[in-house]
Amino acid sequence: MKRLLLSALLLGGLVSTASAATGVLSQKNISLDLADKLAQSVLQACAKDSYNVAVTVVDRAGTPLVMKRMDNAGPHTVEASRMKAFTSLTTKNPTDNVMKGSQSNAGAANLRDIPGFLLLAGGVPVKSGEQVIGAVGVGGAPGGHLDQACALAGLNSIEKELNAG
Repeated sequence: MKRLLLSALLLGGLVSTASAATGVLSQKNISLDLADKLAQSVLQACAKDSYNVAVTVVDRAGTPLVMKRMDNAGPHTVEASRMKAFTSLTTKNPTDNVMKGSQSNAGAANLRDIPGFLLLAGGVPVKSGEQVIGAVGVGGAPGGHLDQACALAGLNSIEKELNAG
């Protein structure tokens, strides 16, 4: 009888612990400080090639943390960078992959109709390990592939900090 009672108490404790654990999530997210470092690194990478761009870094929820526009960047570049970051975050893919997928797959062509999506290269997810914790978008270089190159260079510069967490 004592064994049965002890077993019931232990099992009850495990069930209540398990159900409590399913009610609260713990997720990684990019910090404002790291988002700012990433944005600065992206701007430096683009400046080396004389590209006047805007950069936006969003957190895991798609909320912009940092938006910066270089002198002489076009007025459209801020919104383009934000939309690229949002598209990359939402799809958990670089936007050039999303763009190519929508062009080669008739079933994915409607992606362009999702509010806030921009199917141009220049958006890249920010990952800590395999977990997407944000995204960066760049707009204004003379080609989306160049925007993306700047974003990747910025990510490479903070790689150690991303993998430390």
